[in-house]
Amino acid sequence: MDKDYSLTGPTGRVAVESRIANPAWFRPSVDPEAIRDLMEKSDAIALRDTVIWLGAMALTAGIGIALWPSWWSAPFWLAYGVLYGSASDSRWHECGHNTAFRTPWMNTVVYHIASFMIMRNPVVWRASHVRHHTDTIIVGRDPEIVAMRPPDLAGVALKLIGIPEFYSAFKSMFLHASGRIAAGEATYLRPSDHAKVFRVARIWLAIHACVIGAAFWMGSILPLMIVGLPRLYGAWHHVMTGVLQHLGLAENVTDHRLNTRTVLMNPISRFIYLNMNYHLEHHMFTMVPYYHLPRLRALIKHDLPAPDPSMLAAFRRLLPVLVRQLKYEDAVIVPDLPAGAMPYRPEVERLRPHAV
Repeated sequence: MDKDYSLTGPTGRVAVESRIANPAWFRPSVDPEAIRDLMEKSDAIALRDTVIWLGAMALTAGIGIALWPSWWSAPFWLAYGVLYGSASDSRWHECGHNTAFRTPWMNTVVYHIASFMIMRNPVVWRASHVRHHTDTIIVGRDPEIVAMRPPDLAGVALKLIGIPEFYSAFKSMFLHASGRIAAGEATYLRPSDHAKVFRVARIWLAIHACVIGAAFWMGSILPLMIVGLPRLYGAWHHVMTGVLQHLGLAENVTDHRLNTRTVLMNPISRFIYLNMNYHLEHHMFTMVPYYHLPRLRALIKHDLPAPDPSMLAAFRRLLPVLVRQLKYEDAVIVPDLPAGAMPYRPEVERLRPHAV
């Protein structure tokens, strides 16, 4: 029988009643002064990375336009698509935490630009992400669980080309533009923010209507290759990296070491992903900026499972678990802790019989 992952169903109420919701998460014992040092934000670093990102987008789009409609333009559109449809995901995320830039308005500007690219209403998703961190992978509470159990592998595959999220983004835009909020959103979104949600949706729909109008006027999809379609053809990287954050790990636990993983990645993917491959560290100390996460890892690694050495290694370990979950089994990965680490809480014992 499928689990009920909806935010309005009985599982959320059970989580609250059983005090699984909003838990006191495990944190490694660490010098507070060292953490305060790591929480220091830098305009210079974030601005450098933002200029490289937007500059690379301008360059690849410019070459793509110059070579259009020749197939020689395809590699440049593919690169532009990843910068638009995947790198925007990590920029949305980090600036949503207000940890990329030291100057608040810089976070706000990049947050809204990236939110538009990734098609996530900035008001709704800021509230959604707060809940995700409060109730990480708590069934019926976390609105950002990527794959339920049993996993919809076909749906995950379609996400690689952006189809499900593209459809749901426009569906939400039309819903919000009409002055309505989805039932699930109402569980974490403040009523005082509803008007902002509606306003953003109407502005975004107007922008997309202008782009579509320009495409008809030109008799070409070129305007859509610049705005809109990259959310489809450039989504694969953020899906490939994003599914590794929590998939195959435990649900309804109070220790991020059991439900969040860190994966070592190549420098290009780390730039696109803004070091969110250090995802376990990010969940433990959310106010540490992305550029300090490797140092945070070094500081607390004595209490953390070893990271997966590559994306390929992570998927090799994950796939057998997903196959077993397809059979309605409660298969789960329980990472080994290093010698001397603070042990898992007793809740781990219910996972041991299903560990892969």
